[in-house]
Amino acid sequence: MAAHRLVGRDTELAVLAGMVDRITEQGGSVLVLGEAGVGKSSLLAAAAEYGRAAGLQVLGTAGVEAEAQLPFAGLHRLVRPLLGSQTQLPAVQRNALQAALGAESADPPQRFMIALAVLNLIADAAATRPVLVVVDDIQWLDRPTQEVLSFVARRISADPVVLAGAGRIGHDMLVTSAGLAELHVGELDEDSARRLLAAHAGELDRADQERVLKEAQGNPLALIELPAAIQAAVADGRDLPWSSLPLTARLERAFAARLPDLSEAARDAVLVAAVDSADDLQEILAGASLLAGDLVSVAALEPAAAIGLIRLSDRHVRFRHPLVRSAVIAAEPPTRHQAAHVALAAVLADDPYRRSWHRAQAATAPDDDVADQLEASHLTALRRGSAAEAIMALERSAELTADLSVRGRRLLLAAEHAFGLGKSDLVDQLLGRAARLPLAALDLARMEWLREIFHDGVPGDPARVFQLCEMASQALRAADPDLALQLLLGAALRCWWSDTGQQARNCVVTTVEQLAGMPDDPRRLAVLAVADPLRHGSQVIERLHAVVLETVADPAALWLLGMAAHAVGEPDLAADSLVRAESKLRDDGRLGLLSQVLILQVLDNVELGDWGRADAALLEGRQLALETGQPIWDIGTQTLTAIMAALHGDHGLAQSIAAEAELAANGRRLNDLLSCVQLARGIGLTIAGDYDAAFQALRRMFEPDDAAFHPTERFHGVSFLADAALHAGRAAEARDIITALEADARATTSATLHRHLSYARAVLAADDDAEQLYQQALRGDLVRWPWLRARIELAYGSWLRRGRRIAQSRTYLRSAQAALDMIGARSWAARARAELRAAGERSVQAAPAAVSELSAQELQIARLAAQGLSNKEIGQRLYLSPRTVGSHLYRIFPKLGITSRAQLAGHVDPA
Repeated sequence: MAAHRLVGRDTELAVLAGMVDRITEQGGSVLVLGEAGVGKSSLLAAAAEYGRAAGLQVLGTAGVEAEAQLPFAGLHRLVRPLLGSQTQLPAVQRNALQAALGAESADPPQRFMIALAVLNLIADAAATRPVLVVVDDIQWLDRPTQEVLSFVARRISADPVVLAGAGRIGHDMLVTSAGLAELHVGELDEDSARRLLAAHAGELDRADQERVLKEAQGNPLALIELPAAIQAAVADGRDLPWSSLPLTARLERAFAARLPDLSEAARDAVLVAAVDSADDLQEILAGASLLAGDLVSVAALEPAAAIGLIRLSDRHVRFRHPLVRSAVIAAEPPTRHQAAHVALAAVLADDPYRRSWHRAQAATAPDDDVADQLEASHLTALRRGSAAEAIMALERSAELTADLSVRGRRLLLAAEHAFGLGKSDLVDQLLGRAARLPLAALDLARMEWLREIFHDGVPGDPARVFQLCEMASQALRAADPDLALQLLLGAALRCWWSDTGQQARNCVVTTVEQLAGMPDDPRRLAVLAVADPLRHGSQVIERLHAVVLETVADPAALWLLGMAAHAVGEPDLAADSLVRAESKLRDDGRLGLLSQVLILQVLDNVELGDWGRADAALLEGRQLALETGQPIWDIGTQTLTAIMAALHGDHGLAQSIAAEAELAANGRRLNDLLSCVQLARGIGLTIAGDYDAAFQALRRMFEPDDAAFHPTERFHGVSFLADAALHAGRAAEARDIITALEADARATTSATLHRHLSYARAVLAADDDAEQLYQQALRGDLVRWPWLRARIELAYGSWLRRGRRIAQSRTYLRSAQAALDMIGARSWAARARAELRAAGERSVQAAPAAVSELSAQELQIARLAAQGLSNKEIGQRLYLSPRTVGSHLYRIFPKLGITSRAQLAGHVDPA
């Protein structure tokens, strides 16, 4: 950046210039981090100047501490130049963006739909002219704007877009978790510090210059501002005893020392500007006039601009540096702050949302009128898609509420919104405050439900299950079935994750059966399925088959139906429900629940042979969990990752992850996850050829006294147990386990159990009975079960070959190999080819491995493109820019050996 030289910042300038120079080849994001005054803003200004000179469109915004509670205030400034093209957005995105920026909306917009709209606005602009996004003082940006920027930053690498942000070290900023490159700006070296000081030292003598160098510690702002402060102090005959203060405090005092030179009217105007949540000149002057009790004109602010405290324009008042704002506030007593807020509240009579906030800042004691206004204002924040600001409004409303029970209710409402954001720590904090207040019976029950969401306590504690059931009964007696079902689902999940005993399971079932007139309610079915999937599985399955999914519009209801189907072992019903829920959640932009839906469907897609979808769901589910603030690497995703690694033949990774998951799950005796850990181990050991160890690992899933025993998760391991037992010479032991499972098969119609048993019976049978059992297994309804069908054909073909029925064996082995190659089950496909070679087929070749070379996300995009979706439509589904989709397809085509979208359907299954 030769045209814009900053003393001592050549390295940092080169990094920013390089990103701008490469923008047409690769987009990217960088976060400039440093202490106050190190020159972050100057670096961004230099980057913006360089970008404009290079022909880029530069968009900018900056955080303002006083407006941090205003949802999307920073975003509005950023996208204002692009709003003329918002008509090109899909209606759902356009409506979400308009609601975020203040338009009336019947339904609160989803925050990630807003983010997708912004991503597409920027990407569309960049398609015509590369875009540089400059964001200063991120630490003061409102939280919703930070969420949008984090979302955009993760997705612009394929677009000609560079996002350069700056933030102060020591502050909590969402963008730090977005994976941005970080550019740390430190103190200037001594030579650079002396050069900068020389340009601003004025008439300071050498001793004072050395003092400034020592005090400034290489901080550019200090090197510029402290000389003026020292000269002013010398002129007034004062000393500056600042050495014991932190540098930030010294700078604040340097700025504050200029305030006494201003008139009373000017100080009033500067104070109003400091506490205002906007920078509108007319608004600030109107507030200052009320504060002063006399008309204050723009002329009163000109001296403040002249001494370097503010910058004035025709419409705006901006502080030269955030430390100036904090210096002004620190220099004035609290009574003056309150008076300034009161003045602004009077000015903002036509803006109830901001008016209520300023009234709240002025309040020093409970004030029910202000508290009521704040509670009402939280709805405005929700309508704009900002639950974080709604929580802040409810918290302050509670603080100003005189009635303790009403205060508790408002804290509980804030906790519900915090749950929606996935903020478990904040939920706990709010519930802790509410618990110290007198609450109505139903509010107490609601509090327990919120605690339950994050599994407060030990999942297998039957006493807690009984307590939740009793509270659910109270809710039913109070005619609140919704709260009752929420409590019962919490109780049921405790029974699912860990063994609470049959009595606790019965209590949940008995309580939910008190619900009248709701036999097919998805919440009721989920409670029954999760609490006692073995005894009530057939009842739930019958109800699930009666549901017409096309008539279910609520994605949360579809998620619960999928949960119920998964619990009772009906993967086809689970997958159908969850894929519909997934589609609707994508359309709505509800990424928090979408991550849960994706993770839940992984094992069901494995059973149905759609390993590509299973891989993609696991990958995207984890990524979305990170973006939405949910645990990214919890035990559940660990066990699923271990299972997928084992299936793909990565034995070492599978065993390593399984060991980590077991260590975490053992501490809380999470039977469900411990069962999945043993499944991952058993599959991996089987593929590695250690059949005896595999059998021992899998057998634990079927021993009722073992921590790895689970009523229905064990069903997924039946066929693998049979394989391991056969090769380990332990078929007799396995038959005993299968015999016990036959009793369970008479109690439930679970498809997973019955399909796996059909495989195990044939594999473990004596030769006289095996053929009949293999044929019986193949006559079953396996249309949705190609993975299991292929394994049955592989086992049957191998059995036929060993019996010297060579010609007959080849038919089954060929079919098995083709299906296993298509699924991506490489280890099993390799066995099928080995069996075919042993059967005399010398030219057996591996099927083209092109599809297997695609990443999970690439396969997901290829499938959608094969369905005929455009890049824009794919981007809307996967929350990517169209150019990012195009970039993926550019890499996909050569991997598949094709040159056009029309050829995709012949290489990937679009279904």
